[in-house]
Amino acid sequence: MTHPFLDLAPLTADRFAAIERRVAALLGTEQDVVIMQGEALLPLEGCIRGAAHPGSTALNVVTGPYGQTFGNWLRDCGAEVVDLEVPFHTAVTAEQIDRALTEHPEIDFVSLVHAEAATGNTNPVAEIGEVVRRHGALFMLDAVASVAAEPLLPDAWGVDLCVIGAQKAMGGPAGVSAVSVSERAWARIAANPRAPRRSYLSLLDWKERWIDGGRKALLHAPAQLEMLALEACVERIEAEGLDAVTARHVSAAAATRAGASALGGGLEPYVYEARDAAPVATTLRTLAGVDARELVATALASDPALPLIAGGGALAKEMIRVNHYGADATRGAVQGSLAALGAALGEAGLRVDTDAARKAVSETW
Repeated sequence: MTHPFLDLAPLTADRFAAIERRVAALLGTEQDVVIMQGEALLPLEGCIRGAAHPGSTALNVVTGPYGQTFGNWLRDCGAEVVDLEVPFHTAVTAEQIDRALTEHPEIDFVSLVHAEAATGNTNPVAEIGEVVRRHGALFMLDAVASVAAEPLLPDAWGVDLCVIGAQKAMGGPAGVSAVSVSERAWARIAANPRAPRRSYLSLLDWKERWIDGGRKALLHAPAQLEMLALEACVERIEAEGLDAVTARHVSAAAATRAGASALGGGLEPYVYEARDAAPVATTLRTLAGVDARELVATALASDPALPLIAGGGALAKEMIRVNHYGADATRGAVQGSLAALGAALGEAGLRVDTDAARKAVSETW
């Protein structure tokens, strides 16, 4: 019995390399791009374990939960870690980065999340990149939630390790990811005796056995379905145009923010300033005493396909996320999400104006 997901011709090294080139073009990078066969936590951990070691000092910028994870990995590698924590409802500034690097001239590695979908903020990477480059540190960027939702220029911004995943704004699979690697980063990883080698976490394995080998033989059997899905989502972005995809996400974020404010019911943008809000997802704060989890459950009962989720961890009771990314970066998804939230708020006895919300979305989009 044949099946379209199972009876596939083998994915050749040439096809794999062609997909790799298209991802590099999406990033506008001349650096090496390594496509890794797992969710984006794989290259993120691989980057940190490759670059961090005892004797190194890292500036770890914490604007959300992933920044906290990076700090744990860095410490586990034996690095000294300087955490720069900012409130999750805002963004870090280049001035704060500059101050930290000036106060700690021994810092040789900087880790930053571009956009935190979990908290809805985004950081000014272009300005931060200038500062990091001036201080001479290696710069690692988690761009999983920002790629295709807002401008991402790793070469121009001086990013040495830029990790992306396809599952958010790119509208692709979660099981495959990529990282662009600068020459400075390759040199640092190669000089680190504790960098993973002969390991699934190893970037050096890809460098030595795939890139330096002329991309003739893959390290292992590729994740074929995920690679084909990645190729398909890049094709779709190319067909629509990266600028158009980005503009769609920006419009979705602005419309969601305006519509939620007009809706009422006590909903407020969790990220205070619009300039700090990520285009990939909008986070909303509920009134004290109103459980966000219950509101989301009620809203999803009317349409389980809506891109709504309650916040995670300590934010679960007070935060609602509207994940308007990928296929959900549309006016219909935004309107549907706000209408369902309005109905849920109304059931909870709160006053809402769904007509005002719908009008705000239409006028803002």
